[in-house]
Amino acid sequence: MLKTVGVKTLDDLFDAIPKEHRFPELDLPPALTEMEAAAHLADMASSNENVRQDLISFLGAGAYNHYIPSVVDHMLRRGEFYTAYTPYQPEISQGTLQAIFEYQSLMASLTGMEVSNASHYDGATATAEAVNLAFAQFRGKRKKIVMSPSVHPQYREVIRTYSQGMGLEEAGDDATNSGSGPEALMSLVDDKTMMVVVQYPDFFGRVYDYAKLIEDAHAKGALVCVVANPTALVMLKTPGEMGADVVVGEAQPFGIPLWYGGPYLGFFTTKKSYVHKMAGRLVGETVDARGNRSYVLTLTAREQHIKRERATSNICTNQGLLALAASVYMSTLGKQGLQEVANLCYQKAHYAANELAKVKGFSIKFDEPFFHEFVLQTPKPAGEVNQYLLDHGILGGYDLGADYPDMKNHLLVAVTEMNSKDEIDTLVEVLKEM
Repeated sequence: MLKTVGVKTLDDLFDAIPKEHRFPELDLPPALTEMEAAAHLADMASSNENVRQDLISFLGAGAYNHYIPSVVDHMLRRGEFYTAYTPYQPEISQGTLQAIFEYQSLMASLTGMEVSNASHYDGATATAEAVNLAFAQFRGKRKKIVMSPSVHPQYREVIRTYSQGMGLEEAGDDATNSGSGPEALMSLVDDKTMMVVVQYPDFFGRVYDYAKLIEDAHAKGALVCVVANPTALVMLKTPGEMGADVVVGEAQPFGIPLWYGGPYLGFFTTKKSYVHKMAGRLVGETVDARGNRSYVLTLTAREQHIKRERATSNICTNQGLLALAASVYMSTLGKQGLQEVANLCYQKAHYAANELAKVKGFSIKFDEPFFHEFVLQTPKPAGEVNQYLLDHGILGGYDLGADYPDMKNHLLVAVTEMNSKDEIDTLVEVLKEM
């Protein structure tokens, strides 16, 4: 090929590009055989520690270590799903459409909302898309967001990134007032507010009933978005029952491994009245010419299908495989199984909190009810405590000082059904010896 185009080496093709703008030399080692490469990669991978074999984990903060039934991975690896791309003639892909329809139905039921889209990249982008929905709903006439400081810090950062150029005004997002509850937000909502964003349970694990806040926000014409933990929704009152307009969150707890932080699955549910402002797409159920049940792409406001300026979102590839994982997980466990998982998380977390509170120098920060995460106040900087735990084979909680200046000596501890009583007792004993 080089001879045909009239050059001697591959590098000659880049002569027209100034040297300072070319990619630097990679200085790669000599090529390996397949067998040697496999052995080398296996050796590199063995240096990693994981929460299933090497470490006892009490780290959560938005990504949780749950048990995943083997059937989930088995279904995902079927060629029909594993290699499928977004269908551009969707009605031909009845299996894909049915999988999405079942996912939508399950998420709508779980959140207490009327409709669900076919998922987003993660919980943070789903939350940012909720803000976009509010902006579209008010056509830019309202530009104020009231955002609780106890919404996940990374979600708040993504919202700021998404909303650049919109000229939005933020209120309530004060990291120095992290311990405040929903009552502190009520006075901030006015006739300029387009959306109030809260988390349920919040980033610190606390459980609040937002019904009064939502009622007050609606009285002033604002929408309310609730960022929810799907596992907790099995046990707690749904945001739909509280009157929420949009319910979003991270569905990673439903059949998706930790995976070094992704890919994950953002769910997005809302009221039917906002469906035309909802990003993504919506699969519906109908009958074909023979009267057989079939599925159609009811709504698809993507920039590839309509004029760009009219699209609600430019998200191109649906997280179909991960939405399928969540659907298989929920279907496999069923209502009773999901309730058992939620109950185990709740009971084990409360046992851990009670035992840790007995350790000298340690205490539980908040008195509010919590689900499976809680804030542990430590006698030393959280980073030191975590390093000490890691030296003893324990992955400690999330260092809250990184995001909240007034919480440098605080850890966000997460407990799931994967943590045995022996593991919790080990954590307590190790901290006693610190």
